[in-house]
This record gives sequence, C-alpha cells and structure tokens, in this order.
Amino acid sequence: MRTPTSDDVSGRLDPLNGEHSGVFAPELGEFENAEQRAQQMGDKETKTGTTTVGLKTEDGVVLATDMRASLGRMVSSKNVQKVEEIHPTGALTIAGSVSAAQSLISSIRAEVRLYEARRGEDMSMQALSTLLGNFLRSGAFFIVQPILGGVDEEGPHIYSIDPAGSILEEEYTVTGSGSQYALGVLEQEYSDDLSIEEAKSVAARSIKSAVERDLASGNGINVCVVTEDGVDITQHKDFDDVL
Repeated sequence: MRTPTSDDVSGRLDPLNGEHSGVFAPELGEFENAEQRAQQMGDKETKTGTTTVGLKTEDGVVLATDMRASLGRMVSSKNVQKVEEIHPTGALTIAGSVSAAQSLISSIRAEVRLYEARRGEDMSMQALSTLLGNFLRSGAFFIVQPILGGVDEEGPHIYSIDPAGSILEEEYTVTGSGSQYALGVLEQEYSDDLSIEEAKSVAARSIKSAVERDLASGNGINVCVVTEDGVDITQHKDFDDVL
C-alpha cells in the first residue's frame, strides 16, 4: 500500500459533508452519521426501554426479558417478544431501538444460514458473537444492546455486546433501563451450579425486581431456554407461572 501524500484525494474536503475524511475511510459498513440520526429520531422512535438478563448453567443458558415497548413517555406495546432465535442453538435478546433490533436480527439470521449452507456446519458461538460485534461496530443499527446466549461444541455461552460492538463473555449479564435492579438480584442468587429450572426462577425474580421500579419495563416476561437440543421461547403475563 502506498504512502499517502498531500495531493491525495482522500485528504481533501469531502464535498458531501465538508469534513476531512481519513486516509483509509470510510470503511465498509461505516455510517458516520448514525449517532446524529438516532438523536434526531428522539421520542418518535419505538424503543424497548427494557430489562433483559442472561444466565449460563451447566446444561444450557436462560435468557429472560420484560414485554413492554415505549414511544416517548407512552407505552406503545404490552406484548413485545424481546428474545429471538437466530441460530439452531442460539438466541438474542434486544434492548434499544425496535427497528434497529429487528433489522439486526434479520441480518444475523441471513448470515447464519449462509454460513451453514457454505460450510455444512453450524456457526460457533464465538464466531456468532464476533459477527454481532462487527454489525454493531458499523453504526448501521443506531442503539442496540443485545445479549447472545447459545450452546455449541464447547458448551453454553453468554455474551454481553454493547452498542459500540465490544464483546464480553460472562456467567450472567443484564442490559436495559432496569439493569441495576435485575443485577442486584443476580448478584445475590446466581451460582454456577444452577439447574435450568432454578436459573429460570432466578431470571424471573430479577426481571420482576426491575419491573417493580423501572417505568420502561413491564407487562410480563419472555423466557428463553437454549440447550444442545434447540431453542424454546415462552411468554408469561403472570410472573408466578415461572417463579
């Protein structure tokens, strides 16, 4: 690759935005105005507010979320499924912009199917988490903060992925506006020897704690159990069904 000089076009003012572009920018998938566009939407955009949690057990992972979506200060939906299957043994929770999350899920599902068709095998959770981080790092999905839970040949995995694309593998994690309330419950009740059923109860208690105090969370609970056998998602309006 040649060394840039002062005559390079890449160093001149971009006629479209009036700014100096970097020598090697824009990169593929980069959207420089994504943050400004997200701010301009403000209260006009449907958001999930949200409390989502993910826990790892020896036999699989448990993901749980509330079911409320907001539009500014209004509850726009009381029946939102905030966890979706994106892989034969993997699922994703969503927190943030609903439209961006829906687009992200569609894109990830397509990439997973393409990977499987080309290679004849399922994508590993590490590869899937890297793909998710790359999508979010591009800036094309406004503000979305998912939790990825899945099972592969190496066992169960829980990944916390922030809106900028950083990836952290955890034993348990939380996202959304009710995070602090849910995390307090998880800190007290999580242990690495929980069964699937025990993890479901702990997850439900953490979501219920957030619903009691966070105005953007409520209206029931989505529970997702992922094992080597697949993904099972259920919705419950009454927390007692899970506790």
